[in-house]
Amino acid sequence: MNEKRPRYLSVEQCVDAILEEFGQDIRFCMPLGLGKPIPLINALYHRAQLDPAISLTIFTALSLEKPSWSNELERRFLEPFVQRVWGGIPDLEFMLDLRKGALPTNVRIHEIFFKAGAYPGNPAMQQDYISSNYTHVVRDCSINGGSIFAHMIAKTSVDTARCYSSSCNADTARQTLREYAVAQQEGKKRLSIGMVNNELPFMFGEAELEPSMYDIIIDEPDGHYPLFSAPRLPIADPEHMIGLHVATLIRDGGTLQIGIGALGDAIAHALDLRQNQNAIFKEVVLNSGIAAEYAPLIEYIGGTEAFDEGLYGATEMLVDGFLQLYKSGVVKRRVYHHVAIQSLVNQGKLKDEIPGDLLDLVVADEAINPYLLHRDFETLQHYGVFKDGLVYDDGHIVDGDQRYSANLTHAADRRKLAGSCLGTALRNGVVLTGGFFIGPGDFYASLRGMPDEERRQFEMTGVEVANQLYGDQTLRTLERRRGRFCNTGMKATLLGAIISDGLDDGSVISGVGGQYNFVAMAHAIPDGRLIMMLKSTRQEQGKAASNIVFNYAHTTIPRHLRDIVVTEYGIADIRGRSDQDTIKAMLNIADSRFQQDLLNQAKRHQKIAADYEIPERFRNNTPQRIAGVLQRFKAQGYFALFPFGSEFNRVELILAHALKTLKLKSGKGFEAELMAALKGLPEAPPEKLLPFFERMQLHKPDTRAELEMQKTILLALALAGVA
Repeated sequence: MNEKRPRYLSVEQCVDAILEEFGQDIRFCMPLGLGKPIPLINALYHRAQLDPAISLTIFTALSLEKPSWSNELERRFLEPFVQRVWGGIPDLEFMLDLRKGALPTNVRIHEIFFKAGAYPGNPAMQQDYISSNYTHVVRDCSINGGSIFAHMIAKTSVDTARCYSSSCNADTARQTLREYAVAQQEGKKRLSIGMVNNELPFMFGEAELEPSMYDIIIDEPDGHYPLFSAPRLPIADPEHMIGLHVATLIRDGGTLQIGIGALGDAIAHALDLRQNQNAIFKEVVLNSGIAAEYAPLIEYIGGTEAFDEGLYGATEMLVDGFLQLYKSGVVKRRVYHHVAIQSLVNQGKLKDEIPGDLLDLVVADEAINPYLLHRDFETLQHYGVFKDGLVYDDGHIVDGDQRYSANLTHAADRRKLAGSCLGTALRNGVVLTGGFFIGPGDFYASLRGMPDEERRQFEMTGVEVANQLYGDQTLRTLERRRGRFCNTGMKATLLGAIISDGLDDGSVISGVGGQYNFVAMAHAIPDGRLIMMLKSTRQEQGKAASNIVFNYAHTTIPRHLRDIVVTEYGIADIRGRSDQDTIKAMLNIADSRFQQDLLNQAKRHQKIAADYEIPERFRNNTPQRIAGVLQRFKAQGYFALFPFGSEFNRVELILAHALKTLKLKSGKGFEAELMAALKGLPEAPPEKLLPFFERMQLHKPDTRAELEMQKTILLALALAGVA
């Protein structure tokens, strides 16, 4: 049977092919985040705009958008930054029209995961949202008739043959392509499309794809545009304290899952500190009270020493934090996708070098069939157990003129085989398994700049592998030992339920994504733990509100799956606890401004003893105390806003902070401070502040409007303590 060969088409030719094959009902699937083939979906969307008879339904998630502005002051700040960071990246045109309220009625968008807070009050997006577990996305798109799959791919050549990689989005690609191939064999209409972008790093593992998996490949200049950057977010004191607490719960030789954003970076920074500035790490853990309060838990599941064996990353998302931890020597534990090898590695019987008695150990461990088959031999050779140059032939391992029995049941045969055929060291292990990635520009550059052999350590695979144990539970449990699965929530109840994706009125904020998968794994792996993180408070209309509530009419992770909850104020270890003990632990990590009200609610509902009082040592959970804990260490250069760098320069960072401060203090409760600042403003900007006004093109105002904006910037800087 001949191998399928893809057609190499232009974007417009591909659109023609789609319409020719599927007519006017187009159900188009593309991955979340980075991997969308933007020129292709834009061209298809343009055809639907021109022809209302075409029904275009788009299944996707996390549609990335450049920042926009709503007034002239915002434009002056954002436009140069947007051009610098996102210049040359095409916009998703259907998203631009969606924002303007101009989406044609013949186009529908079904997102399975929103960019957090992207669509509040947007009826179309709220109504067409599909709530799906990440590992069920391919299935659920199929249920809804998804029949065209297109994504951005990387390309390389090996021995003149083209090779492709799903690179940033292995998450749903291979599963979709595999199921499409089966559907085509059954006579169903399916179309798989890959669009080459040379900016993508070529990633290995299950991300590697053969040309025959595609019906159409697009490889033309318009497809080679820069990758969408997700700039690092500032890490404020609460995030740093959460990261510090979490870092004490990570066991050496274990497994780590973290996500994107300030909390993920905070964990990475704290673990870097633990590894490379261990004395400072221990000092801040001691001075903050973490060491004293949580010593038994830290000793039982975590640690404060530097990492010897290191960590393995098992994550749905390869984020910049993992690369930072790899560079700092934390992420370095290699795993091997073979039960016998991984079992011996976990037991400490097999390290980097291949011992002479390895075959005896493998047989004694009963982790492999002693009658080696061809595939067994090739797998063991791949991982370095057998040396290169050997071949398998009819139940024998052949080394030149010598033949050795592949039956390992006899000790004498094992000794002969070991004497001549063993390799010297394990190889082809991986330090991280991930499903997709997105990050800042230097993150992509780091991946692209790695030699292939180094980049192979970061394997990309489907979410059905990365996000769950099912399918190969024995091996994945061995690999993901001591798993610490760190996830973020928006709210938590006193009884331990977590709210991560929506509000109690049904409004979707983001989506469940793969969060439940990692919750399930944490409970399924014998020494695994789930660490749910949330800031204790949020701002609502200029006032602080508690993110720990008595109850809530929406739940993402139910309370029977409760485990560990971390806020900036501490750790609540609530796995297996009674309701009353859970409430006590959750009260201890709540902001003290809200503790008494929460306790009173629990008492009213008879969920805690009527005479219970919160211990005195937990009654000083205030932002001021947190700031005091970190103040001295921040003065020494630790716990910076951007420990791994920023796309913003120093002037832009100060301006952003000043404008945010102005927005906050323009609300109720700050009238006196605002008036005092206005009265103290100079007539013209002092010379030392000119860089800020030059950046905003307001150093030489020509109009009354520019003079007003100049005064606004001056006020913002004053309120922020700069002027």
